[in-house]
Amino acid sequence: MISVAMTTYNGEKYVKEQLESILEQTKPVDEIVIMDDKSTDETVEIIKKIQEKSEVKIILEVNKENVGYIENFRRAIKKTKGDIIFLCDQDDVWKKNKMREIERVFEDPKVMAVVHDAQIVD
Repeated sequence: MISVAMTTYNGEKYVKEQLESILEQTKPVDEIVIMDDKSTDETVEIIKKIQEKSEVKIILEVNKENVGYIENFRRAIKKTKGDIIFLCDQDDVWKKNKMREIERVFEDPKVMAVVHDAQIVD
């Protein structure tokens, strides 16, 4: 099972494009767990619209109070069920084959974690 642990906070400018890049992967994910850190913009509403249309299970929880970046990720990771967990910021955009490529690396039973480079586009 492949999970994505995503955190958001006032990311209305980016979150739609990021979620679409996850949902359009050549290797589909099984679940996306999103922890929102009490956004005050339209982030949650944008996620809910995508959630309604998605065939992928999207779990959205909004913190009752702002807990900060590290705690927010900890909470998101804790709620995932996958054997492989991808961490995701709200302002990333993934190349279509990211999950397939990373999954191949995990075929080696000695691999416990993967860290990879990013491409700055803006």
